[in-house]
Amino acid sequence: MITDEAKKRYEILVFLNKHGLTATREAFKVSERTLWNWKAMLKKSDGLVESLNPKSRAPKQRRRRVWSPAVVSEIRRVREHHPNLGKEKVFVHLQAFCREKKLVCPKVRTIGRLIADSKDKMRTFPQKVGHNGQMKRLDRTKKSRKPKGFIALRPGQCISLDTIEFHFWGRRIYVITMIDLFSRYAFAHVTTSHASKAAQEFFTRCLQVFPYAVENVLTDNGSEFMKDFDTYLREICLVHWHTYPKTPKMNAHCERFNRTLEDEFFINHTFHLHNIARCNAKLNEWLGWYNIERPHHSLELLSPVQFLSKYAQTNKLTQECNM
Repeated sequence: MITDEAKKRYEILVFLNKHGLTATREAFKVSERTLWNWKAMLKKSDGLVESLNPKSRAPKQRRRRVWSPAVVSEIRRVREHHPNLGKEKVFVHLQAFCREKKLVCPKVRTIGRLIADSKDKMRTFPQKVGHNGQMKRLDRTKKSRKPKGFIALRPGQCISLDTIEFHFWGRRIYVITMIDLFSRYAFAHVTTSHASKAAQEFFTRCLQVFPYAVENVLTDNGSEFMKDFDTYLREICLVHWHTYPKTPKMNAHCERFNRTLEDEFFINHTFHLHNIARCNAKLNEWLGWYNIERPHHSLELLSPVQFLSKYAQTNKLTQECNM
């Protein structure tokens, strides 16, 4: 592969052969030693322009972290005795050890690098007995996350869900919310169940009403979005993204809709929570106004339905629409 830099260097060498050293140095501001090095590289490779590709400038001998083996072994012992303890908490245990042994205690970030330098990351994994009687390692299941810097560019590209919890008259009442990141088209439902089956049934009804096909679903790590809900997403072949723990900003659109729901609806209808059916009826009326008439600053003071209509006319969508 010939890079743009290699092509530029080759053009400079052609200019050098044609106009001489003085003109080349004045025109391209390149030192004489560099020019002869490039010429030698080209000659050594029998005229291959690829030989002029920039080489790595990384030092051949790099600095290494040199710490007492006692310190490293103590970090490993703490991580094994208290499985997968974080570097900040290891630092607290390590301070007392280094003080007793009169050793220099590494800082928190250095402890993290020492852990990362080890081949096994000083991490222990649970084990189980396989069908053949041998011990097998149970790897932690990795959850798919929303790509960094993701921005929804079309309706249904990403739908996010969340849950609001109310304590009313000595019982817990939950509001499951859902919003389209692109058009701000939103749904909500009041329920007394926090099970994944309730979230799955709510999401099924939303898919029947939402006018566009859904591609990705974003939720937090709550139990209501596991088991039945996650299984249903797999059955209908939808990608399920999870937010990182204690990171509500990854689901900012739904969190903001929750705030709007509390400030504009539940602040005046809290007394309806004693009757779930009546509360859902009032909520559906408010959602109709929210999706059809309520202007949004993020949509240039259009409602979600008006924004979707404008988007459909502008982009001349050919896909099926159930609006």
